[in-house]
Amino acid sequence: MQYQANRPGAGTLLGATSLVQASGEGGLDLQAIARSHQRSSSYGISRSQQPDLAQLSRAELAQTLEASQALTGHARPVMETLYDQIRNTHSMVILSDAEGTIIHTLGDRDFLAKADRVALGPGGRWSEQLRGTNAIGTALHEQKPTTVHAQQHYLDANRFLTCSAAPIFDHRGKVLGVLDVSGECGSFHKHTMALVRMSAQMIENHLLAGSFPDCITLHFHSRAEFVGTLVEGIVSFTPGGRFLAANRSAQFQLGLTLAALQSHTFASLFGEPLSRLFEHHRKAAPGLLELCLHNGIRIHGRAELRLHDQHFQAAREAVIDLPGRLPSPAAIPTAPERHARSGQAHPGLDALDTGDARMSAIIAKLRRVIDRDIPILITGETGTGKEWLAQAIHHAGARGGAAPFVAVNCSAIPENLIEAELFGYEDGAFTGARRKGAIGKIAQAQGGTLFLDEIGDMPLALQGRLLRVLQERAVTPLGSQRLIPVRFALVCATNQPLREMAASHAFREDLYYRINGLQLRLPALRERSDLDGLIERILRHEGGPHAPRFDTQALALLHAGRWPGNLRQLSNLIRTALAMADGEAAIGLQHLPDDFLEEAALAPSGSTGQAAAAPDGRAPGPLSIHDSEWAAIERALHAHQGNVSAAAKALGVSRNTLYRRFKSRGH
Repeated sequence: MQYQANRPGAGTLLGATSLVQASGEGGLDLQAIARSHQRSSSYGISRSQQPDLAQLSRAELAQTLEASQALTGHARPVMETLYDQIRNTHSMVILSDAEGTIIHTLGDRDFLAKADRVALGPGGRWSEQLRGTNAIGTALHEQKPTTVHAQQHYLDANRFLTCSAAPIFDHRGKVLGVLDVSGECGSFHKHTMALVRMSAQMIENHLLAGSFPDCITLHFHSRAEFVGTLVEGIVSFTPGGRFLAANRSAQFQLGLTLAALQSHTFASLFGEPLSRLFEHHRKAAPGLLELCLHNGIRIHGRAELRLHDQHFQAAREAVIDLPGRLPSPAAIPTAPERHARSGQAHPGLDALDTGDARMSAIIAKLRRVIDRDIPILITGETGTGKEWLAQAIHHAGARGGAAPFVAVNCSAIPENLIEAELFGYEDGAFTGARRKGAIGKIAQAQGGTLFLDEIGDMPLALQGRLLRVLQERAVTPLGSQRLIPVRFALVCATNQPLREMAASHAFREDLYYRINGLQLRLPALRERSDLDGLIERILRHEGGPHAPRFDTQALALLHAGRWPGNLRQLSNLIRTALAMADGEAAIGLQHLPDDFLEEAALAPSGSTGQAAAAPDGRAPGPLSIHDSEWAAIERALHAHQGNVSAAAKALGVSRNTLYRRFKSRGH
């Protein structure tokens, strides 16, 4: 039996003009075309040769259609809507599989006849290896939306075409196929690519919704009127709350990649136990649920429950289905509770000064420039706490308190939403939405702080628009002629060498010098001397003042770690350890994640980098990792009468890890 909340359809395409405002025109990437022409030449294709018109046999096509049944089923209604918007333009809508084989088409009769002459129909194969540069094959190879217009086609025979194609990804990020609009080159329109991109995104959303028959799905957006529209975030969880999948809008709003989301649950993403969602859903007319993201942004959501009978009761009780012992949902603190336990609403600069000399120097510099309209550029490895520092800068200045802190992850913004998200757009962009348009992230930061994370990944075309905003202190929404005055503190962050990128024209040099008022390099965790202070701060933040502390052996292992993931890795490890040690007096080796223990166990002596001082202030001995681990192993073996399997289970590691440790000790 299915339990499903009613919700308005999210399948309405934008009108052509409004859609361009929301997604940008884009499409003509001359560098991508040049790369494709080089590949075409390497395949041994001659520009003047006749195209390979061989199509799949009837049996082969039937087999291909069977393999692509799910893709075709979700794509057909979207293709019909798309075709309604390009009808009578001498064009056609095409769907191909991941190999570039066409599996479904819709189009104007006059153009379909011309398309047949180049096998642009079901069974036709349009990979680059067979057809050279073309929108379908090139979009597959580049894995991004691609327009190939007229003479840009490699084969002379295809140059009467203009084609705009966008790849379609599944919830794992794998390419399933391509959606394409092709027509006579004289019918080229700058809005076509925007239509194709948004239609491909709609197909992806439909595929995501149909991927999990037994799940909890949350449809959300920071603006209530956008829930149920194409730009809503969609994230699915198991009946117990473990993350399953998210669409690209959800990844952008959450500020996390698919890989990063795999370790999360409903509670860790939204700061609430899953039971609250069910309590809200049991109301006769629940309306939209208000939640708070991990970055403090308030969102509005609608739950969709598609659960089998045997899971419905367990899901209502919000039993988290993660391995090991986890706290009950009622014990998981909400985001406000976590801040309250730590003693302050937001971490200030003082809270980041935990004893490391380099961090103390950074904080001293910041105190001299805060509120002086000097842009700050934070550099450092991934995970070193750049957003923590940016938030501390915001709350240390006069703009803190009630002023907005708006964070934008430039590497996580979907390409078709980036301009709309940053600059906003004019009225009437979405069918069914209130006719207000949308305020972009830049305008939302008015009077506060704009934090541009991973700015090195911002597309070059957008860098020019950002530079104009910073110079003119005004933003123009897409589709508008009006200037909106803006004034905010600017903090940027990157893990890329922007100076070298500017020198090689991979990043705008004028923008680099505009954002580089004061540059601060955050040290990697392995370079810091304040590990104890950081551990204590994270323990208080995640578990409150009465959270258990690490015992001597576990703490020694943390001191000797290499920490390739820096503060983010440390925070995730502590969060997991607190959950595993719930109700116990101390956190021991058995509460640490397997991957961390195995990495430490396999690390040869001296490979862990520069270890910090031990808790008593003395330098750890050269074998401190191995000695502390071996003591724990011996105790576990003794407690379980030499049973290796039982000892490994008690320590939370695999038997193979123990056997490798035996071998390293000469046993």
